[in-house]
Amino acid sequence: MTHASRSRSARWAALALLLALALALLPLGRARAAERTVSGGRLDWGIKSSFQSYVTGPVAQGSWSLSGGVGTVGGSQFRFPSASGTYDPDSGALRTSFAGAVRFVGHKEGASYALDLTLSRPTVRIANGSGTLYADLRGKAKGSGRWSDRAQVPLARLDLGGISTKGGGTPIGLADVPATLTAQGASAFAGYYTAGTALDPVTLSVDVLAAATTQAPSKSPGPSKSPAKKTASPAKAGRIEDAALDWGVRRTWREYVTGPVAEGEWTLGNGAQDGGALYRFPRGSGTYEAENGRLDADFTGTLRFTGAHGLDLRLAAPHVKVREGRGTLSAKVARDGAKARTRTLVTFDAEKLKKDDGLVLLTEAPATLTAEGAGVFGGVYKAGTAMDPVSLAVALDDTAQLPALPDIGSDASAAPRKATETTPAPAAGSATTAASDDGSPAVPLALGAGAVVLIAAAGTAYGLTRARRARTAAGDTDRGTTPGT
Repeated sequence: MTHASRSRSARWAALALLLALALALLPLGRARAAERTVSGGRLDWGIKSSFQSYVTGPVAQGSWSLSGGVGTVGGSQFRFPSASGTYDPDSGALRTSFAGAVRFVGHKEGASYALDLTLSRPTVRIANGSGTLYADLRGKAKGSGRWSDRAQVPLARLDLGGISTKGGGTPIGLADVPATLTAQGASAFAGYYTAGTALDPVTLSVDVLAAATTQAPSKSPGPSKSPAKKTASPAKAGRIEDAALDWGVRRTWREYVTGPVAEGEWTLGNGAQDGGALYRFPRGSGTYEAENGRLDADFTGTLRFTGAHGLDLRLAAPHVKVREGRGTLSAKVARDGAKARTRTLVTFDAEKLKKDDGLVLLTEAPATLTAEGAGVFGGVYKAGTAMDPVSLAVALDDTAQLPALPDIGSDASAAPRKATETTPAPAAGSATTAASDDGSPAVPLALGAGAVVLIAAAGTAYGLTRARRARTAAGDTDRGTTPGT
């Protein structure tokens, strides 16, 4: 071989080595996907159904209450809305936090309670095949009554059963994931349960935005702003530029309408929006007088409840009036197809109505049913009954941004396909695939024995379900299957 040939061979060998090294450094299959943003979704979790029953039962004689947009779903689950966080489809790492709080009280002692526990801001973190549920906890220690406030306590271990969260599209969903109490959770849980205690299973569904895109509007956007226009002096004129009214009517009423007795539904129209635990009536107009806190505001939107036994109730165009720290909420009411008439539904405490950065705000003000309102609901609730709280946001200038409505996102369990129906159940450790939201094949999603694949109608979602555990129905006297309980 000549010197020139040996030189060419050496160069080709060097190039081949460099090419092999470059290929070795590339990720297998495809280029690494960018981390994605979680925007919208819900976490459904009953915490522990037997604890709910204990709190509301004959021993503790207590109750639970919801705030921050938390609603109820099914027999004993709380729905925490407005998911936010990040998701990495390559590693499967998911970190998502949810809004709202649940407070349990019981064993009343004078004006306070021996049992007083608030769980808020639940967060799910999944990494390297393991999952943990964190939450902010505030409560009294059992026995001593000492208060403690702890942020993001690792409350529960989540048994993913060998599932891989790599390569998912949107929405991402997990259903009925077994959860057990951690040692830190047992300590922060006021000592009522020991580490390792089985908690209620966890179900979540979160929307993820594709990489390198701007954030899309949430599934439950705030009401659209009026076209930008300058007023000579909006504060002096007292004119409202935009406003939103958030009100859920009453939780037990919603549960009755959709429950086994009425087997009904609600429908929204004319711009009204569904926030899960409340409804938003947008595009408010009217006047606000800052010097004395007088407010008169009209809102758009319709809300109609229908169901068995002749249930047909329509509320439209609500109006809010505030005078001297007291508010009233009225609406045009039509029952059973009759002509709509304006009725005052509830009164509410408006003492905390405040102005902040171009907005006048009132958050979750306690509300009670009026005598007229009792007639609207056919007498199943008496006058003076506590109804869902009222929230108001009033923009006094055209640059103020109204608060976002709680966002429950998409449902990853849409169009479920059970492995036992048309296809044989996957063996332990087997895999199935889902399409990613950019149309390319996703990394296989490994399933444990007995798992169920949830495929959204568009074919871009995935999840896991397990056989639902039998749950003890809570004995809360404020959430039975009839509206009066």
